[in-house]
Amino acid sequence: MSVETKVISREINDLMWQQGATLSTAESCTAGNVAAAITSIPGSSQFYKGGVVGYSNEVKINLLHVKSETLETYGAVSEETIIEMIKGVMNSLKTDYAVATSGVAGPGGGTPEKPVGTIWIAAGSANKIITQKLEGDEGRDMNVARATHSVLQLLHELLTNKDENKED
Repeated sequence: MSVETKVISREINDLMWQQGATLSTAESCTAGNVAAAITSIPGSSQFYKGGVVGYSNEVKINLLHVKSETLETYGAVSEETIIEMIKGVMNSLKTDYAVATSGVAGPGGGTPEKPVGTIWIAAGSANKIITQKLEGDEGRDMNVARATHSVLQLLHELLTNKDENKED
């Protein structure tokens, strides 16, 4: 884990403690790396309830409540899917906030429409979900590290911008 990821994890830890909020994760391509970054900071057990590594569509459907129609229409690597992953994990684990990742980490699995390095990330609460599409292949390990750090940055943005937490 990079120093930058460790620093942002500590800041998230402090913010979650200050707000008395809870957090869950729904990860596909990052395979638990986001959860590992969050729980690397002492005290995270006070706010982090857990996560689901939904590598297969079956797990996305059964545990994260992603609609099969969403997966068929948009694919697992899509904004629509990660939004449903956020909502599903927050509902299942009863948390205030969640993060989600789904993408093509590589080296294989890419398509012309979704080449290796295409990763969708999201951070959300009941009132607001922020999404971002990452692109560019830096190799599997770097793609996963970039997605892990970037989704933590989204969560930090959500936690520090009170306007983001207001109903649209």
